[in-house]
Amino acid sequence: MDEVITLADAAYRVSKVTETAATPSSSAQILPYSMPLLSAFLAFAIAQFLKVITTWYKEKRWDPKKIVGSGGMPSSHSSTVVALAVSIGLHDGVESSSFAIAIVMAFIVMYDASGVRLHAGRQAEVLNQIVCEFPPEHPLSTSRPLRDSLGHTPLQVIAGAMLGLMVAFMMKASE
Repeated sequence: MDEVITLADAAYRVSKVTETAATPSSSAQILPYSMPLLSAFLAFAIAQFLKVITTWYKEKRWDPKKIVGSGGMPSSHSSTVVALAVSIGLHDGVESSSFAIAIVMAFIVMYDASGVRLHAGRQAEVLNQIVCEFPPEHPLSTSRPLRDSLGHTPLQVIAGAMLGLMVAFMMKASE
């Protein structure tokens, strides 16, 4: 049996199709819209860009490799995790489980950046100096130097955390 569609039914169906097209579903988007995620990415990008500026200011030379490198001022690790945690707190509330997880992870990352990774970088500096003093016939004399800019000083971690805090609040204000 053929179905009879009234004019009202047709108009309703067209409005539903238009409404669905105007608001894309989360499966149609490449990345879901997430203010905490956007805050974290923006804080990371700003911190990495600022490393180039602070290197120029401190050493009077441009080093574009700092945009993708670790270490330096400010800590992009700190800015990223603090922006994420604060943004989650502003979005979901400070009593949410996701905020608790983000805060704990932020403290772990910042502790690691200013502790373990900082000391590993300092050890790499010493090892590089030792290898430079090897005679040319030594098997390690031609080895590639270790990366020594791995961690952050406490000041760099604090600066990164402050940047992350500012980014999270600015992103919340722009909503």
